[in-house]
Amino acid sequence: MYEEPRTGLAVVHRRYVPYSHAHYAGHLVDGAYVLGLFGDVATEVCVRTDGDEGLFASYSDVQFVAPVHAGDVIEVEATVTRVGRRSRELALVARVVCRGRADQSDSAAELLAEPLLVTTATGTVVVPDRSPVD
Repeated sequence: MYEEPRTGLAVVHRRYVPYSHAHYAGHLVDGAYVLGLFGDVATEVCVRTDGDEGLFASYSDVQFVAPVHAGDVIEVEATVTRVGRRSRELALVARVVCRGRADQSDSAAELLAEPLLVTTATGTVVVPDRSPVD
């Protein structure tokens, strides 16, 4: 039986969340910020698997589990779960790995002992058809 080698490929990015992205009281950041990070990590997946940036076709089952704050360092991970002719299904996860501690001082921050799950989703990306033409 043929086993698709791209299935299981995982790509991880980390990003500091600047205070300029806070939109709500308590320096909360909107969920669209994390979805943008998912798009970035999905682009790298497409480059690695298909040599193309690809396009995000859809998100499904997006779950905002915990808030994201300005001053956080977020780790986003995309794992290929299914490979079609042109589509790739991705399991997407975002975790906070460092958190600002404005309660201690303006620039205080801490590395979390355990990453905090903040968002999960399933995404579908599409890449150009590179099948040989008969």
